[in-house]
Amino acid sequence: MSKKVAVILSGCGVFDGAEVYEATLVQLRLDEAGVEYQCMAPNVNQMHVLNHITGQEMQETRNVMVEAARLCRGNIVDLAEANPNDYDAVIVPGGFGVAKNLSSFAVDGTDMTINADLVRFVQGIHKQSKPVGLVCIAPALAPKLFGEGVACTLGSSEDDAAKAVMAMGANHVPCAVDEVCIDEERKLVTTPAYMLDIRISQAAVGIGKLVEAVLARA
Repeated sequence: MSKKVAVILSGCGVFDGAEVYEATLVQLRLDEAGVEYQCMAPNVNQMHVLNHITGQEMQETRNVMVEAARLCRGNIVDLAEANPNDYDAVIVPGGFGVAKNLSSFAVDGTDMTINADLVRFVQGIHKQSKPVGLVCIAPALAPKLFGEGVACTLGSSEDDAAKAVMAMGANHVPCAVDEVCIDEERKLVTTPAYMLDIRISQAAVGIGKLVEAVLARA
């Protein structure tokens, strides 16, 4: 039976949504593997909108799902309507949208809350022993989603986000950009990608290994 993977996006743009390269590379690797995938996002407003040239906040409102649709040629569904029973795995690319739109990590740190539909979907996948892949900053959600002791990586353990993840009870594993961290018990695969100062070709290696590891466990 063919596999189908959910890809959860958090908008469009590294500073206020999904990281474009990471989202694209995940879709490319899935397509190269001949695997069907479906992008999805919460139908909510972004925390804020940033000018990606100046870094300044813009006085406008954008919808996370509408923006995320830019990354998948409009083929997107509302996360609230997605059924984890219909998928064999889920992958969440990074970007600050994960910390701002999918959760409140950017504001609340270790006291963050996570979008209820994301929790429902990812934990629904996990409870069926299906694999989960988290890229870049997305592993910051791991201790809230999988509980204390979960093994994950954001790259360097000296990173402030990694320290927060450890404070929430995760086992943070230092990892190079071209490698992955695998928690076999939880079927969780993570890779640092743009949490590190890298080139797109380097991100492609780690993301490729993450997709391969997720599919091997699906």
